[in-house]
Amino acid sequence: MKGFLNFLILWLISKKSMTGAEIAIELEKRKGHKPSPGTIYPVLKDLKDKGLLSVDKNKRYSLTKRGQKQLEAHINTFFETFCDIDEMRSCICKK
Repeated sequence: MKGFLNFLILWLISKKSMTGAEIAIELEKRKGHKPSPGTIYPVLKDLKDKGLLSVDKNKRYSLTKRGQKQLEAHINTFFETFCDIDEMRSCICKK
């Protein structure tokens, strides 16, 4: 799950710079529950330490060029793994 959380955070931040609290709210909208600061901030620190995110004086996180490349790699892996996602979705929607 940690790897998937990294992916989601990179994806959310790729749309616009966000604070940790804003990221938590966006994740809540998608997952149905708000992750705790103890879940979000260690991931943000790890991504920043790896050079994938930068943070400004207002504590808004943004993707670095390296982060953008990492996100693109995650997206490619996701679609390679779930290349038949539309077929999977159609099975669920028929029920």
